[in-house]
Amino acid sequence: MTNAEPAPESTQGRTLFERIIAREIPSDVVYEDDHYIAIRDIAPKAPIHLLVIPKKVTARVDEITGPAEMGELWLTAVKVARQHAPDYRLVVNCGPGGGQVVFHTHVHILAGWESGPEGDVL
Repeated sequence: MTNAEPAPESTQGRTLFERIIAREIPSDVVYEDDHYIAIRDIAPKAPIHLLVIPKKVTARVDEITGPAEMGELWLTAVKVARQHAPDYRLVVNCGPGGGQVVFHTHVHILAGWESGPEGDVL
C-alpha cells in the first residue's frame, strides 16, 4: 500500500493489514514472527520497498506508548532492513496530514538505490 492511493475498505472493521496477516489477501511475505509481519509493498517507491507491520493493531505509531513495544517495532524494522540491504531508509507516516493512508501502524523500509535516493520518495 502506498501513500498515493487510498486504502480499500476492510471487511468487518478490520484493516487491510489485518486481512493480510490473516492470509485473506495475498501478499509477498518476507518476514514473520509472533508479533510482526513484513511484506513487499505492492506499489514500490524504491528498488526495495518493504512494510513492517505489527500484528497488534494501533492506527498510528504515536498510539504506541510502551517503550518496549516501540523499541521492538524499530528493532524488527532494522532486522528486516538489514536482511535485504546494507543501507536503507525507515519511514513512518503518522496521520492523514503526514501521508498515512492505511490506519494500521507500519514502517516503510526503502532501499536498493545505487547512489542514494533521487529526490523525496515518500
